[in-house]
Amino acid sequence: MKRILLGDNLELLPALPAGFARLCYIDPPFNTGKVQRRRRMRVRKTDGPGERRGFAGRSYRVQKLRSASFADRFDDYCAFLLPRIELALRCLTADGSLFVHLDAREVHHVKVALDALLGREHFMNEIVWAYDYGARSKTRWPAKHDSILWYALDPRRYVFRYEAMDRIPYLAPKLVTPEKAARGKTPTDVWWQTIVPTGGKEKTGYPTQKPLAILERIVKVHSAPGDVVLDFFAGSGTTGAAAAKHGRGFVLIDASRAAVRVMQKRLAAYAPECVGLRAR
Repeated sequence: MKRILLGDNLELLPALPAGFARLCYIDPPFNTGKVQRRRRMRVRKTDGPGERRGFAGRSYRVQKLRSASFADRFDDYCAFLLPRIELALRCLTADGSLFVHLDAREVHHVKVALDALLGREHFMNEIVWAYDYGARSKTRWPAKHDSILWYALDPRRYVFRYEAMDRIPYLAPKLVTPEKAARGKTPTDVWWQTIVPTGGKEKTGYPTQKPLAILERIVKVHSAPGDVVLDFFAGSGTTGAAAAKHGRGFVLIDASRAAVRVMQKRLAAYAPECVGLRAR
C-alpha cells in the first residue's frame, strides 16, 4: 500500500480501514503563532553585476522563488490535535505505536492529553531530537531541540526491533574494546542529528521538513518490512520516503496541494496512488 491523499485528515481518517498500519508518526504544526515559510531561491552565475559574490570574485544573480507556507496558529491546540489522533488510533494494529513530534510550546499539554486518552501506562518514551543550527538568543538559552512522544497501543506487546537499530560512535572509543568501538553503541532517548542541509539533495524546499535519518530510525525499529506506516500531517513526505526505502508501505495525508505536489515528486520512484490531486 502506497498512497498519498489530499484533504482534511479529520475527514479522511474515518474512511481508512481499521488496523492497517503498524506505526503512525505525525509532525503536526507546532502552534508557533507565525506563518511557516521556507525561503527558496535560484542562484545563477553572471558576467555583470549580481546580488551575491562568490569564489574568485565571481558574481551571481539571485531569483526568489515561490515558497510553500502555512499559518501555524491555534487557539486551543489540543482541541485541534486530539480528535485527529483519536481517529487515527483505530487505523493501528493491536501492537502498533504512535509517535507525535512536537516542540516545547505544546509538548507538555499534549503529553497530559495523551495520557488521559490512552492511559499513562501506554507512554513509552519522550525522545529528544537535539540539533545545532540557526540564530542564538542573547536573552535566553537558545531552543535547539524537539520532543517526540512514543505511545504503544499495548504496553505489553509492541514492535521494538532492537537488532534493526542503527548504532552511533562512542564518544571515548579508547575506553571500550576495539570490537565495541567498531560496532558502535545504541542510541539513548536523546538523538543528535543536524537539520536537513540547506544545499543537500534531501532538501525539498518545504517548510518544517524533518531529517530522513530521524524517520528511518523510527521506521526500522517500530515496524517490519511489509508493514504500512501512517502519517496524516505528511508535509514533504519524509515518513513515506523512510518507509519506502526500508520496504514498508505508507499512507500520507496532507491538506496542502503544495505538500502533495512535493510528495508526488519525491516519491515518484515508488509509484504511489495519489488521491484528490491529478498526477503530473
